[in-house]
Amino acid sequence: MTSFLAVIFGLAMIYASSSGRIEAYIRALAVQGIVLFAAVLLDLGRLTPLSALFLCVETLVFKAILIPWFLIYTVRRNGIMREDEPYISNFYSLVITTIIFVASLGVSFAAFGSEAHGIIRPVYFGVSIAAMLTGLFMIITRKKIITHVMGYVMMENGIFLLAFSFAGEMPFAVNIGVLMDLFIAIFLLGLFVSRINETFDEVEVEALADLKD
Repeated sequence: MTSFLAVIFGLAMIYASSSGRIEAYIRALAVQGIVLFAAVLLDLGRLTPLSALFLCVETLVFKAILIPWFLIYTVRRNGIMREDEPYISNFYSLVITTIIFVASLGVSFAAFGSEAHGIIRPVYFGVSIAAMLTGLFMIITRKKIITHVMGYVMMENGIFLLAFSFAGEMPFAVNIGVLMDLFIAIFLLGLFVSRINETFDEVEVEALADLKD
């Protein structure tokens, strides 16, 4: 089951990085949120009741529902439908992210073996590294600010999964801090996108060069 969830998470990551449609990115992030929720359910036996409740709410309510809904609201309000001219074409993005995914799993299995033992779960570890690298890749290769936000969300999903690749649970206070940082950043960047669109009639990072004091 762990391997199946990792494959679904990775496919959503690859799909998001290779698609030109903004809402496709958001749907992929919602799928990742559902996968993380399922991962939490599989690990309920090693979590305290408070941590289990918080992680279920974080993954299902925030990552799978609330954040995707807010992103869809933002892109539809501002008429942002596609990433028209990325720095790297969608085909090459597909190739690169697939290589990142396969290489991350390969390095993880080479380092820790194919089965969970001791502290590390190699499948989760490899996919989490791939998600963080892919999120960074999206930020570097995409022009629209809202896509950068989604790359940041994907990186955070990778960090969350990285915590789950270890046998010990992430401290409760760290969970709260990460979630609050993510939610506030998305909310502020959503408002930022709306303001740039009203001022410049575009939402690409090049518009930032025209900002004046």
